Amino acid sequence: MSHIVQKILKVQTTGKSFHNITYPIQNLVSESRVKIGLCTIFVRHTSASLVIQENADPDVLKDLANFFSQLVPEDGKSYIHDAEGDDDMPAHIRSALTRTSEQIPISEGKLVLGIWQGIYLWEHRQHPHHRQIVIHVSGN
Repeated sequence: MSHIVQKILKVQTTGKSFHNITYPIQNLVSESRVKIGLCTIFVRHTSASLVIQENADPDVLKDLANFFSQLVPEDGKSYIHDAEGDDDMPAHIRSALTRTSEQIPISEGKLVLGIWQGIYLWEHRQHPHHRQIVIHVSGN
């Protein structure tokens, strides 16, 4: 018999940064009692994204952020859309270049992540925001 659980995870960001959300998602998977299935994660925003990335060395996340800062500058000159400031359109571009959803298999009641993988909400805006992430767990 198939089982489905859905929950909204609320995350208060601190401005442009990565927020490790692996543990709250794994906790929901454990509470769902799904032993084998799929966990779908979706961020409900256009200026933040989800990444599965290294969870051991924080320099990886710093290098990723630095690369995107160079790729998508916040110079205040390059974009037409600036309704909410110089970081507005760059945040939308960064979100479009990354992902707003992820799917992770579940086996033996756990997310099937690699040993060095963590799930991160990546805030692309300069200022803190309240973000919502939909977590959908389905399986047996």
